[in-house]
Amino acid sequence: MVDVRRPAVLSFESRRAEEMRRLIERHGGTARVAPSMQEIPLTENSSSIEFLALLREGKVDVVVFLTGVGAHSLWEALESQCQQKEFCSLLEQCAVVVRGPKPAAVMHLWGVPVAGHAPEPNTWREVIPEIERVAGCEGRVVAIQEYGIPSTELSDALRERGAHVVPVRVYRWSLPDDTRPLEEAVMATLAGEVDVLLFTSANQLTNVLTIAERLGVHEKWVEAAGHCLVGSVGPTTSSRLRESGVIVDVEPAHPKMGPLVRETLEMAISRTPPPSSPAGR
Repeated sequence: MVDVRRPAVLSFESRRAEEMRRLIERHGGTARVAPSMQEIPLTENSSSIEFLALLREGKVDVVVFLTGVGAHSLWEALESQCQQKEFCSLLEQCAVVVRGPKPAAVMHLWGVPVAGHAPEPNTWREVIPEIERVAGCEGRVVAIQEYGIPSTELSDALRERGAHVVPVRVYRWSLPDDTRPLEEAVMATLAGEVDVLLFTSANQLTNVLTIAERLGVHEKWVEAAGHCLVGSVGPTTSSRLRESGVIVDVEPAHPKMGPLVRETLEMAISRTPPPSSPAGR
């Protein structure tokens, strides 16, 4: 019987780090998880307060929720300003469009009807047709709950179609307070100790590259990533990886963490020898 080594898998997952670790181990990999991000609530929620004022004045036609966490955070930012019953009632007067199942679940919890639900792979590109279908864009005021970084592409596409866009920024992504695990993970990639890299968001890559830049190894890290099998959760993350010079080997049919791990590990394990060095590629 051939003894096939378990591939060494590096993930940059933060909020679901332990779940990611279990998934990797379950599918035959040796897991290393280096949290790359933390969510930092904006100290001044001016855009949230302005959004509430526009809702009360009846000046919002469409509300787009991009993430479930962001939807909850938006309500937390507003709960000192209004009752949840009023907030949900105000949302019901608009066409609510969600990017995926998580914000849809929040709307269900709140009892707010969803007029448009973007299909997989749940990128901004799938949001546009839903807005067009339920309300149209020309002359419409579209509020977008943003999720860490500005949704520039979605906003630009809506403006090109004649919409007035209201960004509702609730929280942003930052590096973890303790960056040592991330620094060690960057150096482990350079040392050839990693067979597989997994990315579940574009923001993860941004922070990895920030750390690599601090360590003075940005270009070397991108080169080292080329000797690993790289799994990306979906089109948005894949686009960011390719822009940075990182080749994407696996993008799952469904943009979820489970399929990402399963499909990437299946490919990694099928390789002989595992891709632990440039020769493995």
